Amino acid sequence: MQIPNEMLLKEVYGETEKSSQRFEKLAENYEKCFQSSQMEFFSAPGRTEIVGNHTDHNGGKVIAASINMDTIGAAFPNDSKIVEIVSEGYEKRVVIDVTQVDKVPKNHGTVSLVAGMIKAVQEFGFQISGFRAYISTEVISSAGVSSSASFEMLLCSMINYFFNDGKLDYTSYAKIGQYAENHYWDKASGLMDQMACAVGGPILLDFSEDVSYEKLNFGFEDFGYRLVIVNTGKGHADLSQEYSDVPVEMKEIAKRLGVSRLAESDMETLMEKLPEILEDCENDRGILRAFHFFTENDRVNQATEAIAKGDGEKLLKILEESGRSSWELLQNCCSLSNYKEQKITLYLALTEFFLKKVKDGCCRVHGGGFAGVIMSIVAEKDVEAYVQYLSKFMNKENIYPLRIRKYGAVHLEK
Repeated sequence: MQIPNEMLLKEVYGETEKSSQRFEKLAENYEKCFQSSQMEFFSAPGRTEIVGNHTDHNGGKVIAASINMDTIGAAFPNDSKIVEIVSEGYEKRVVIDVTQVDKVPKNHGTVSLVAGMIKAVQEFGFQISGFRAYISTEVISSAGVSSSASFEMLLCSMINYFFNDGKLDYTSYAKIGQYAENHYWDKASGLMDQMACAVGGPILLDFSEDVSYEKLNFGFEDFGYRLVIVNTGKGHADLSQEYSDVPVEMKEIAKRLGVSRLAESDMETLMEKLPEILEDCENDRGILRAFHFFTENDRVNQATEAIAKGDGEKLLKILEESGRSSWELLQNCCSLSNYKEQKITLYLALTEFFLKKVKDGCCRVHGGGFAGVIMSIVAEKDVEAYVQYLSKFMNKENIYPLRIRKYGAVHLEK
């Protein structure tokens, strides 16, 4: 049984023992499912948002990064028009005829997502035929690290390798995933999650004109810190309206500035027009969210400069300011529809108590907000103490010390 070579595993994972065992098990399960030893191996990571909270939908900038949790797959073409996918831990396999994709119902979970991706590949002028895949993931679901985008980018890497001779670029990957979520899941997703999972490493994303990216070179370890993601628990309220209100309210203010998205204007123009806006605008929160957009976009620029200069102290200060802005101006740290449930603000407060005691680090809401996940940047020497501290208030399994991964969605040579 051949698995990815050890030098490649060392390059991608930083070790070979655990990763070799994962791919050996993956290969065994593929053989059991499909009675074939012909397979190729693929990997796609989850992602973290570092700074640029809720800016992408208004043409702003984001610094995001892939993380060292990934989805892996063994796959091979099957000389048919049938795509067959087995995901570890799920009894029901996905089976889709690529010539009959329009017959797959929408909003029916993974089968709909895969159908949407197949449809997007066809609509965008790329090639696809039948293949079999067995997939296993370490990317935690419902924890703000984009398990769905990781899955999508993994499939894109397979489709690109088997049927398109590497002609798909990362932006095509991302748009295929976005199309599937928008049209087959009714999820108004942007491109940030998919781009971060596809490209790999830290990247600066700019959504002012479609989407463009620039690779950055840093890890929090460079400055003596560690990224820790804390899953505070899924909120019980339906948050879809609160998520959609953020871009809608920002665009309402943009319209008053004579543009369609806030990125097409600036803070100075908003301040000049603010007296007349206040006269007839009944949505003060929309104004505050516009304040957040302009200051947050500027923070992304500042963070990019700090990274280029190797200034870790400045970077942490910027991330702390970003978190405060999300809490006070963007107001996505708790849900108004269930205002007594405030897990994000509770664990941000608990984390701040810890960080003040050790006099180092910062924390902020992670991703969309309203419920779920926070991000902490903790000094390496304090990570274990932080995990033990939070474990007094929550299950330790919901605390994830992570690292930024260098590679995005990749085919792993044997």
